[in-house]
Amino acid sequence: MIKYILPALFAGIVVGYVNNNYGNVFANVWISDYAFIASLILLLFVMGLAFGIDKESITKLRQTGPRILIIPFSTALGSICAGAIGGLILGISPIASATVSAGYGWYTLAGPMVWQIFGAELGALGFAANFFREILTIIATPLMRKADKYAPIASGGATAMDTTLPVIVRYCGSDLLVASFASGFVLTVVAPFTIIAIASLR
Repeated sequence: MIKYILPALFAGIVVGYVNNNYGNVFANVWISDYAFIASLILLLFVMGLAFGIDKESITKLRQTGPRILIIPFSTALGSICAGAIGGLILGISPIASATVSAGYGWYTLAGPMVWQIFGAELGALGFAANFFREILTIIATPLMRKADKYAPIASGGATAMDTTLPVIVRYCGSDLLVASFASGFVLTVVAPFTIIAIASLR
């Protein structure tokens, strides 16, 4: 799967660069935000279809119960702590770097929110750090699963419910579909609140 994802990523970079530097060629056609939204909706539909077809999914979810929340909350705590430690190492405010990490991979949220709170430089860091978290998950999932099959879910963070979900299911097994989606969903919901809460500590 990765051999298809990476060329698609680089093709998107090239198209975006050409579009940005040669007169917004794609400004009014389907290669735009509409294409991204449509593809994301289709992705979620297919994942939901797979979830619905698997007769054991609901049973597994009921059996797991509240324990399924351990993954997202552990991921959130680990992300925030690692962000603060990274800030100390790099000479950045631990609060600011922890705020960046509280995006949990949701770069389109973390970038603008951090920019509004801390300025353009850290906003760019918020975008880049969370973007590369998603890319790293896509690339490194085959390796991470050898250490622990839940590691890619934690690495994917909020994206474990959408963009990194197919990779996680492909390499870690369909039995993790529910856990991955649930973790990504919870982190997506709490991300705006944790960003604001941590930033308020400055």
